[in-house]
Amino acid sequence: MRPGAVALLASLSLLTPAAAAASAPANRPRPLAARLADTGGGRQLITAEAPAARATTGTVTWWDRRHGHWTRAGSAVARFGANGLAEGASRVQGTDTTPTGLYGLPFAFGTEAPPPGTTEPYRPVRRDSWWCQDNGSRSYNRWTQPLPADCGAPDAEHLITYPVQYAHALVIGFNYDRPVRGRGAGIFLHVNGSGATAGCVSVPKEAMRRILAWADPARAPHIAIGTTDGPTAITRY
Repeated sequence: MRPGAVALLASLSLLTPAAAAASAPANRPRPLAARLADTGGGRQLITAEAPAARATTGTVTWWDRRHGHWTRAGSAVARFGANGLAEGASRVQGTDTTPTGLYGLPFAFGTEAPPPGTTEPYRPVRRDSWWCQDNGSRSYNRWTQPLPADCGAPDAEHLITYPVQYAHALVIGFNYDRPVRGRGAGIFLHVNGSGATAGCVSVPKEAMRRILAWADPARAPHIAIGTTDGPTAITRY
């Protein structure tokens, strides 16, 4: 998605550690990490929370699972789609909305070298690096290098033309494993641009570098995108 974030639908119960409940102020929602019963099965989690579905800013927090509880490793102010958030299963391509849900993080990429300590698979952006968003292409919602003949350039993102936003990025696995045409393509966690995104999640560059140095594929990191005022269930895709 040009920058500016399963299909198992289930009602998930609250995860309610007694210590967290006792320490949280009564008028403040508990962090998303503490509210999810399904966090992807790994020991690392990124949460991207907006205060409401129409909000374009919020918070990204990254967490480690330690001794049965989620411990915050860092956080940063985040930006979302220009039209807020939308449920991942019903999102429509081109609506400038960030899809809610729980997603894997297939790989990282960037126009700059990976930060020291990065262990995620990291692809360097070259002049022939594209992300295909053409609904008629066999490469729909895929990194392509070079651009295939069945993916028109107007319907693809030339990654190198965004050296600021794509200095560093993580692919969010929205509509990735079994792409549905028309649902959306190219949803990333990336560096801030000048404002709200076209559907991605963005953070300051230093935060993005810290996230990449922290993320460990052996600990199966996922990202959960939602709202602080939303339902306690979240859909895993």
